[in-house]
Amino acid sequence: MARTEVVIYQDKKGQVPLLDWLDNLPVKVQDKCVALVERLAQSGHELRRPHCDFLERGIYELRARYGNVNYRILYAFVGQNIVLLSHGLLKERKVPKKEIDKAVRNLSRYIQDREAHTYSGEL
Repeated sequence: MARTEVVIYQDKKGQVPLLDWLDNLPVKVQDKCVALVERLAQSGHELRRPHCDFLERGIYELRARYGNVNYRILYAFVGQNIVLLSHGLLKERKVPKKEIDKAVRNLSRYIQDREAHTYSGEL
């Protein structure tokens, strides 16, 4: 299986919502999230629960838990071997529709102008 290319979404102003979110998390949670992203890169479409789940409209969630807190990274596949990481959130009961809408918008912006919406640094 070919390794999946992981792309991190960046807005037009250069802001990277996923990294802004990760920077505010405890280091152990950051490490868990980075490990999940690496697992996604290795497995691509083959990754399954409990590590990820399909939400709706082409949006998936990477699922991390630390203590009693559920952490989620929303992402979507772009073609067969590219995954776009949109942003992260804390989940209580279910992922709010507004968060899914945000991921759909980020995906659409990325597809329209990949160069402008690709973060070029490291996770």
